[in-house]
Amino acid sequence: MCGIAGGFWCENEAFAEERVIAALRCLRHRGPDDSGHTITSSARGVVALGQNRLSIIDLSAGGHQPMLSDDEKLAIVFNGEIYNYRELREDLRAEGYSFRSESDTEVLLTAWAKWGKSCLVRLEGMFAFVVHDRLANKLTCVRDSFGIKPLFYEQTEHGFLFASELRGLLALRGAARTKPDLQRAYDYLVHGDYDSEERTFVDGVRHLMPGTLIEIDLDSKRPAKPQTWWVPPVREVSRLSFDDAAEAVRERFLYNIKLNLRSDVPVGAALSGGIDSSAVVCAIRHIEPSIPIHTFSYIAEGSSVSEEKWVDLVNQTTRATPHKVTADAGELVRDLDALVAAQGEPFGSTSIYAQYRVFKLARENGITVTLDGQGADELLAGYHGYPGQRMLSLWESGQYSAVHDFARRWGEWPGRSYRHAWMYFGRSVFPDELYRRARKILGRDFQPAWLKTDILREAGVTFREVRPSALPTNKSRRVIEQLAFSLQRRGLPHLLRHGDRNSMAFSIESRVPFLTIPMAELLLALPEDYLISSRGETKCVFRAAMRGIVPDQILDRRDKIGFETPEKNWLLSIAPILRNWLQEAPTIPFLNASPLTARFDATMSGRIPFSWQVWRWINYVKWYTTVIS
Repeated sequence: MCGIAGGFWCENEAFAEERVIAALRCLRHRGPDDSGHTITSSARGVVALGQNRLSIIDLSAGGHQPMLSDDEKLAIVFNGEIYNYRELREDLRAEGYSFRSESDTEVLLTAWAKWGKSCLVRLEGMFAFVVHDRLANKLTCVRDSFGIKPLFYEQTEHGFLFASELRGLLALRGAARTKPDLQRAYDYLVHGDYDSEERTFVDGVRHLMPGTLIEIDLDSKRPAKPQTWWVPPVREVSRLSFDDAAEAVRERFLYNIKLNLRSDVPVGAALSGGIDSSAVVCAIRHIEPSIPIHTFSYIAEGSSVSEEKWVDLVNQTTRATPHKVTADAGELVRDLDALVAAQGEPFGSTSIYAQYRVFKLARENGITVTLDGQGADELLAGYHGYPGQRMLSLWESGQYSAVHDFARRWGEWPGRSYRHAWMYFGRSVFPDELYRRARKILGRDFQPAWLKTDILREAGVTFREVRPSALPTNKSRRVIEQLAFSLQRRGLPHLLRHGDRNSMAFSIESRVPFLTIPMAELLLALPEDYLISSRGETKCVFRAAMRGIVPDQILDRRDKIGFETPEKNWLLSIAPILRNWLQEAPTIPFLNASPLTARFDATMSGRIPFSWQVWRWINYVKWYTTVIS
């Protein structure tokens, strides 16, 4: 696990090395164990590759980066982990290759030299890497299928820059002025949308999207376009019975856990008490009956969202050593600047602070690698089970009475209702314009008074919300269609960002064993009712798969709390501090300060319903002050 940075300057940039060193200094938290960089100059320009290393596999100098191939034609910098590196190494040895280290980086570099881009679907792990082909004079940047590991880039007429975090890329820019991307500012402040597309919060800087790569021809100097190398499949191709599917899921999940336990440093687990993280901990114990297990949990003490009893049950069942942390609003105030700096861009809610504290706790207890249940909801139709999409699938397949039956039975679960089922259905089928009108009736304006919409309109901002487009080829597969969208667009990407930045802030590698291509292709090929049953039970096939491994009390849970903090109570208790932050912030040209403050006061006093927009205002102002001002 590491931080990488570098790029190509068309002119023989005298400051290339200085800037790469500055970028690596910004990324030191991602790799405190080792650091290296190379500068390659030619008549065409300068290529710089840099990496900070967090040593996980092969702690020796054999894993030092940048790493060169034996013939020195290829150079690589790599952030991530290839869990099946041992199996790939044996395949490559059978092809006549030899290895000088035990590093997964060497396996990745050799696989690229042998198979090129076709090696990517063979990789089980998380990765963002850049290969400099010195012979072809080409840079190739690759991001894993789910975007577990980040990669930012910028293309200009002067060259190409890349880095693991935004702050590293800004260091590569040098003194160039930083301006906000106004479209992303709007999307976040009004709709809570972020990390769902290429554009970032900084104008000109892009995310390399999940499952994509970009090839830079250093001779042509023409702007390159990202290429997709993997997309989640949507078609139903599995003919497995439900019981056989459960067995296949069980086998694959246990295999994933086994690979994720490969490490030359201490491993622990983040445990929230929900089905997913509980399954991870219980699967570790199932595979390794005697190894010590350390779990790390945030406890919302005294709150209705506390899951401590479930955390305790899992720890007792697995004989794990528990480590717990609590947090309060005062601590949030104390740590918010550090949290905003760690995340690098605005984010969604205070639950990210709870996660931040969990990783801090793990570091304080000597853990370098953690396993996490992230991604299961987006693969298994978790959360509330995507009821609108499921009803639409039934409708499109002609099962009209089943639509009503599903809505009724889904609505019997805690926190749901028959009425809500039909509201979700309406949202799934409403045209965009009708959906926009419905939101406005409910008080969710696309152009609120606290925004200077004239400035935004002049800048080309589109006043819209990102919504998946239903494709005619996906009829009767609307849940799977939504899951595919959530995996790579709006949903999982921002959750993975939170986990990456929070863990790396404390030099911890956070692994997500649900997220592999084989697991995704297995689950997304199943009939939809294997994931969300006719009874409204989410993650149905996975619950069945984990019987005998995870306690029945966990598998039979009917509530869905998620990783939550008592956010509303926190914000209300520190309202005067938050108000001062808003008032003392530097002027943001596209915000109407007076209407925004009035809206804040009305929300905090209870004159209007509480809205999570309050947190987004604070978060954006804090970020803007740090990065833009």
